[in-house]
Amino acid sequence: MNTQKLGRPTDQRLAMVSGLASDLLWYGRIETTLDRAKAAARYAEKCITLAVRSYNDVVTEEKVTKDSKGNEKKVTISKDGAKKLAARRELISRLEDRQEQRVKGEKKSALTARKGDIKSPLIEKIFEDLAPKYAQRAEEKGTAGGYTRVIKTTVRRGDNAQLAIVELI
Repeated sequence: MNTQKLGRPTDQRLAMVSGLASDLLWYGRIETTLDRAKAAARYAEKCITLAVRSYNDVVTEEKVTKDSKGNEKKVTISKDGAKKLAARRELISRLEDRQEQRVKGEKKSALTARKGDIKSPLIEKIFEDLAPKYAQRAEEKGTAGGYTRVIKTTVRRGDNAQLAIVELI
């Protein structure tokens, strides 16, 4: 496999590409140099493909619980299946986590209410928003992949590096 070294040692390069891919998946669009954009797009495509293949592996169980008065209630619990859990753990190890930010004027209590008990918002976004969207797109078009687009823009003033925008389609 032919990979660009991007002028960095392996550990720094992998961390940089992981961070760029995380930003791309979180924000939907980033601007960087052309070579970094291509590397981040490839990395993000692999992450999305992993999520698309396993996002609908959910196991549901019904449990009977008793409340304080002794009444029985049926509770439906849904958990990740084996494939989805493995994919979720793989993505957690591959991507850097992004957290919800407070909107200007938002109180801390409102932020915690909006976030809920989600520990990894980026991973949740991938499995809840992006994977179903791209799975439906794959069914309609009959092809998988092609989740990102790299568009060349201007050259950067100072070092004349070719800039590009990477976005999710």
